[in-house]
Amino acid sequence: MARLQERYRKEVVPALQKEFGFKNAMQVPKLEKIVVNAGVGDAVQNAKLLDTVVEAVAAITGQKPKICRARISVAAFKLRQGMPIGCKVTLRGNRMYEFYDRLVNVALPRIRDFRGVPTKSFDGRGDYTLGIKEHVIFPEINYSKTENPFGLDISIVTTAKNDEQGFMLLKHMQMPFRNQ
Repeated sequence: MARLQERYRKEVVPALQKEFGFKNAMQVPKLEKIVVNAGVGDAVQNAKLLDTVVEAVAAITGQKPKICRARISVAAFKLRQGMPIGCKVTLRGNRMYEFYDRLVNVALPRIRDFRGVPTKSFDGRGDYTLGIKEHVIFPEINYSKTENPFGLDISIVTTAKNDEQGFMLLKHMQMPFRNQ
């Protein structure tokens, strides 16, 4: 069992039960899945670029990404329907907790001038989305071998009913929110 998963059961569940007045431990919001998405717009001209992105995302998440293809053709971007333009990974269970642990405790503190993640990135249903400008903040990536850094979108999907519950869940799970 992941270290963070154990912490969730022993510390976070009782704290949230007390805070929101849940009578049953199963009512307490929990992490459902984490989706890591990397869009590669330059893959239209250079198909090999997508392969390096897929390898990097696989190294970061520990799971093979699914290649995403364009749904529609856009002439202005020289994009045709069906062309590969990115990749995504959906993490659940132990891999999700391991990734979240590495994200919060290792990767985010490595960002230069890091003051915390914004609190305004909730979607109204308790889910949180975070954008990372460079993937090299993860320790699995060798910075000296990276030719062109790319960004990642990380969506944390919870079972929370609203943003307040989602915020408190992530706060108790040590997400470094910005002080406002």
